[in-house]
Amino acid sequence: MQRTRLNIKKASAILTSDWHLREDIPTCFVGDWHQEQWTVVEFIRDLQVAYDCPVIHAGDLFNHWKPSPWLLSMAVQYLPKQFYTIYGQHDLPQHNFELRHKSGIYTLEKAEVLKVLPYTHYGQDPDKGIEMYPFIGHQILVWHHMTYTAPPFPGATDGMAMGVARKYPQFDLIVTGDNHQSFWAEFAGRLLVNPGCTTRQDADQIDFRPRVYLWYADTNTVTPIYLPTTEGSISREHIEHKEQQDMRIDAFVSRVDGEWNISMSFDDNLEEFRRVNNIHPTIMEIVYKAREPINI
Repeated sequence: MQRTRLNIKKASAILTSDWHLREDIPTCFVGDWHQEQWTVVEFIRDLQVAYDCPVIHAGDLFNHWKPSPWLLSMAVQYLPKQFYTIYGQHDLPQHNFELRHKSGIYTLEKAEVLKVLPYTHYGQDPDKGIEMYPFIGHQILVWHHMTYTAPPFPGATDGMAMGVARKYPQFDLIVTGDNHQSFWAEFAGRLLVNPGCTTRQDADQIDFRPRVYLWYADTNTVTPIYLPTTEGSISREHIEHKEQQDMRIDAFVSRVDGEWNISMSFDDNLEEFRRVNNIHPTIMEIVYKAREPINI
């Protein structure tokens, strides 16, 4: 498992987001998921000890708002000290902040394992800065808001990093979550950091290097610290398998058109078509399942 050598310069905070802690295994992951997940958390915990500074987390600590007792216990064991977070949509039942008392984050807060910053959570807009020791003299916005350097879809406008920085000039540092990509941007001496996710949970992240950022308050600058990853643990096989399956289904539908005998029953036509065209069993399984009655 690859690790990064630490920078010995004193940091003011560790910036991170989107841990998506989970008990189930991501479809794309082919290694030991639990070992990698908790190795990453332990690595960040060790960082906090080494630099003796707060960890600022910009939302989506858990992949689901209702973590299992085991997952909560592991979080209690592994989470760094001085851990500050906000609620992301995955942390909230029905993405509703008013239901936060039902969430795993709320449980950890009551157990004093972490501290929840008073604003701005998923779905909320910034209204004022966050000042807390040791950030005296700095206005900081921690916001679970989809921010990006290039629009992720046509018409997206309210998350451009430079636009966010211009819109909220009262903040020296803006830390955003939700976008799983990592980047930072400077504007007029101010800084916006989107740490990205800490583990790879999707196949399109096969080349992504998860990281956190060390923030230096005196210069308002950051340095990336790359997190440990396991070589070859991300696979696209399930996507390729689905693409092949979709192609076979498309071919099936195309061949059915024009080869149907109206004098035969649907089931007889289906069986004859399967026999003549030697249809793959997985395709027929999907077709047969679709034929089953729906119980309402």
